[in-house]
Amino acid sequence: MTHLTVLAFAVVAFIGIATPGPTVILALTNGSRFGARTACFGMAGAVLSDFALIGAVALGLGALLAASEFWFSVVKWIGVAYLTFLGVMLIRSKGTLELSNMTAHPATSVSVRSVFLKSFAVAVTNPKGYLFFSAFLPQFVDPALPQLPQYMVLAATFAAIDFMVMFGYAMLGSRAARFLRRSGAMWLDRVCGGAMLMLAASLAFYRRANA
Repeated sequence: MTHLTVLAFAVVAFIGIATPGPTVILALTNGSRFGARTACFGMAGAVLSDFALIGAVALGLGALLAASEFWFSVVKWIGVAYLTFLGVMLIRSKGTLELSNMTAHPATSVSVRSVFLKSFAVAVTNPKGYLFFSAFLPQFVDPALPQLPQYMVLAATFAAIDFMVMFGYAMLGSRAARFLRRSGAMWLDRVCGGAMLMLAASLAFYRRANA
């Protein structure tokens, strides 16, 4: 694997990541509701999911989902249900902003854990991720060289870009929240919730390429 290969991978990965998806929308929402610092815990969950997905693909799980209608459907409907749940919760939000220093609050650990787990769960229950990596990663892996180190480099590159993009969205949400009244924050939550429901609907109608 050459530096040029890694650079090409980084460019393509950036284009794919920058296109708003569930984890990016969560980063925006977390930034607006809790501030960029707490949103970083959600980004950590998403980054961990990147390593989990790429590791699973390297072990053949992506190929399993591409070949098995049953397991593809199981993962897909879990993802649809979870995205729907998050979307409904955001739409029902009263727009309460929590931009205070979370570290001073007794419930910090629960809030941070929830932010982390939501982002991780959204990513690992999306079968598109497994199929995307299954089709995408092998194009940048040299079969004549040991594959594990190559997958590690690609995973680290993807995770770094993912974190930077999500951080940008979280900062955008945090800055926007500072200029919004409660009603404005409520509408921001509703827009993000509607986007989540649209992604859930898109996933519900998503089919395997060979289905």
